[in-house]
Amino acid sequence: MGLLSVGDFSSDDLKSVIQETARIKGNPPDYSSRLDGKTLVLLFEKPSTRTKVSFQAGMFQLGGNIIHLDIDRSQLSRGESIADTARILSSYTQGIAARVYEHSTLLELAENSSVPVINALSDLEHPCQAVSDLFTIYESVGGFDGIKVTYVGDGNNVCNSLILGCAMLGIDISVASPQGYGPDKGIVNKAGKKVEVLSSPEEAAKDADFLYTDVWVSIGKEGEKEERAKAFKDYQINKELLQHAKPGCRVMHCLPAHRGEEITADMINSKGSIIWTQAENKLHAQKAILLKLLG
Repeated sequence: MGLLSVGDFSSDDLKSVIQETARIKGNPPDYSSRLDGKTLVLLFEKPSTRTKVSFQAGMFQLGGNIIHLDIDRSQLSRGESIADTARILSSYTQGIAARVYEHSTLLELAENSSVPVINALSDLEHPCQAVSDLFTIYESVGGFDGIKVTYVGDGNNVCNSLILGCAMLGIDISVASPQGYGPDKGIVNKAGKKVEVLSSPEEAAKDADFLYTDVWVSIGKEGEKEERAKAFKDYQINKELLQHAKPGCRVMHCLPAHRGEEITADMINSKGSIIWTQAENKLHAQKAILLKLLG
């Protein structure tokens, strides 16, 4: 079993991983030797801070080992195929976490690997981020019943995984994106009635318990920066948008943040912000995912 999409987990699996995350966060020493003698390889095409460090720290704190392999410093950069690389790495280790530009790369890795492959980010999904986010929501309010999440901005990989995860847990989610920048239509269709896709941030934010955003320009889209700045100028989490949400609404961002673009600095540091807790929770959630797949 691997994790290429949030949908690779059943709803019960997802709930179980979230509950395990809570137990791990509450008592880390109880888990200090759960992955003794096991090794995870990180195969990264894209830059990373939180995902890389949380996987590394998580494996070490579970008693396991990490091998970090930059693709541009591996034989992949000299023409070795993904399939051959997957066969070799899976004969050396107990898991592969890959951060790639194209989701098809992950599919090829998984097809040729004998160990679990974890999506540490692709152009389609970021399932580990969604698990962490959903745990943060669970931790903040104690459950998922009657909750509404509003995502404002680019319908990117983070948005796609959040949509699926929310639908699996019965959370209503509204997404507000400019025309042409919405979430993946296949994922929206899969999520069904629990998701609505709108063009108005104010309409989407109505009655929200959580307001969530991400950068306007994802990795690999830097050439579209000027065009995106124009398209997204009205898609910002700020004091005005927060007034459309429920009183006590929490503010979320997966980081890194570009203050003054997708979110204002005062919102990041506001009383309702749970952004720093959300970031910390990646460590605990990565541990739960690793235990589920490698334990």
